[in-house]
Amino acid sequence: MNRDWIATARTLSQALPFLQRYADATVVIKLGGHAMGSDEAMDEFARDVVLMRQVGVNPVIVHGGGPMINNMLARLNIESEFVNGKRVTDAATMEVVEMVLSGLVNARIVQAISEQGGRAVGVSGKDSGLIVCEPEDPALGLVGRPAEVNPSILRDFAEKDIIPVIAPLGMGLSGETYNINGDTAAGAIAGALKADRLLLLTDVAGVKDGSGEVVTDLTASQINEMIADGTIAGGMIPKVQTALKALEGGVRAAVILDGRAPNACLLELFTEHGAGSIIRNG
Repeated sequence: MNRDWIATARTLSQALPFLQRYADATVVIKLGGHAMGSDEAMDEFARDVVLMRQVGVNPVIVHGGGPMINNMLARLNIESEFVNGKRVTDAATMEVVEMVLSGLVNARIVQAISEQGGRAVGVSGKDSGLIVCEPEDPALGLVGRPAEVNPSILRDFAEKDIIPVIAPLGMGLSGETYNINGDTAAGAIAGALKADRLLLLTDVAGVKDGSGEVVTDLTASQINEMIADGTIAGGMIPKVQTALKALEGGVRAAVILDGRAPNACLLELFTEHGAGSIIRNG
């Protein structure tokens, strides 16, 4: 008998306790970076998500789209102003942001999931009052911070075996549309759902210690210490802060994992090894 087949069967058998562990669990996945960069990566991600739904997990997808927004603004000759490294989102920019996120990017992910046999619906944080925003900083214009999340529509989807794909937009108290950082939106939604896991797909292997090695298991207090002593710096700081805020909101654990790794979400959920840095309260 083919040894590869035997190895595959053994892998499936060893996955049983993990499959049982995550039955009916809600897992919020922030999709960005490499996983959105090619058709092959998108198809693989979609297949993994459909498999998760097939074995009883309730996946909720929140996506970004920064590079696609940049490309569209350039094509339309819309110049952006930046304050402290963040794009100022005026009304003209917001129109492009919404068109790209709710239109091009969201529809592509929904289509990929559908092509793998899943049932997916694209929504934005504006739909059914899902995310109500307040301005993050008046100097940034229409950039929002989630002030309230109303996840009832997501629970309705879960009951019908539908995978929601969420564009990170929100509605202001006066009806204006806000652009939200994708990680921030995913963390807020995960907290509101009291999700079992928040998976933040990135283009790095995970949180690294002072010697550059990935730390696979971390507590909130360790994360705070690593930020204070400079071990965690740069772009990793907002990601771990999103993870910590999600834990405060009731998420059981958050994982920063390498979206470049094949089947990263399946490795994290259904194997003993995992695929990144898991952060728990403590």
